[in-house]
Amino acid sequence: MSNAPEEAWEGLWVSYTAGRLSGAIWVQCLPRQMAQLWLPLPSVAAEHTHALLRAAYQWVTTQNMRLCHLTLSSQATETEALLSEHGMQRLVCLEHLTGSSHRRLAMNETRPLSLQPFAALTQTEQLALLAAVGHDSLDSRALRNVLSENELLAGFYQQAPQAPQYWYAVDYQGVTVGVLLMAPHPDLERWELMLMGLAPDWRGKGLGRSLLNKALELAQQSGALDVVLAVDDVNLPAKRLYQQAGFVRYAQQHLLAWKGVEQGTKH
Repeated sequence: MSNAPEEAWEGLWVSYTAGRLSGAIWVQCLPRQMAQLWLPLPSVAAEHTHALLRAAYQWVTTQNMRLCHLTLSSQATETEALLSEHGMQRLVCLEHLTGSSHRRLAMNETRPLSLQPFAALTQTEQLALLAAVGHDSLDSRALRNVLSENELLAGFYQQAPQAPQYWYAVDYQGVTVGVLLMAPHPDLERWELMLMGLAPDWRGKGLGRSLLNKALELAQQSGALDVVLAVDDVNLPAKRLYQQAGFVRYAQQHLLAWKGVEQGTKH
């Protein structure tokens, strides 16, 4: 960020004690009226932290940001309580899982799936597929209520700009039934499962097991040893599927946000 334009730092707020810098908070602006919050260091005095949070919240409000978020370890209970005091809401509890690319789920019946490049779809088709996969999904419902499919897709692109060549639409019996978005991390001998989902009419038919096996196969063929993913803590069917494939939790995070802030909101 050292070469970032000056406007990138408009959301930076600092506090001073006796003329010396004593703390800072930064609202990092993202595309589509989104932002990420960077908190003051733990060593900053409590009164300064409160003042900085008030300044950041007011700035987010006046800028009409639709979502300003950050993630915390599930162990950071005091920090979460502080942020809740300043109007932040917990949107999602994410469980981060890791599993071997060599594992496969047992199948009672073969469900042959085929993959086509996600980029081969028109933008309208891409957004419609994401909407279908997200319909009645248990993953990140609060977040999906805030973000459109267009914004979700833009977030995936920003998260892994090099990954779209590993994004696929999933076909079964000549019908597009789901999506598989993956991101390679060859330096870590690891692949990330960014999004795997099926349209509602195709759930509960064993296709999820086939799709997860397909994802693991792709990762293994690329030389990856492990696959990592994040799943909403309330999505019990998905968690059971991953656990059956040998995935284990290695971290848990809470995603908090100021969301839907309207200009003039008092705090």
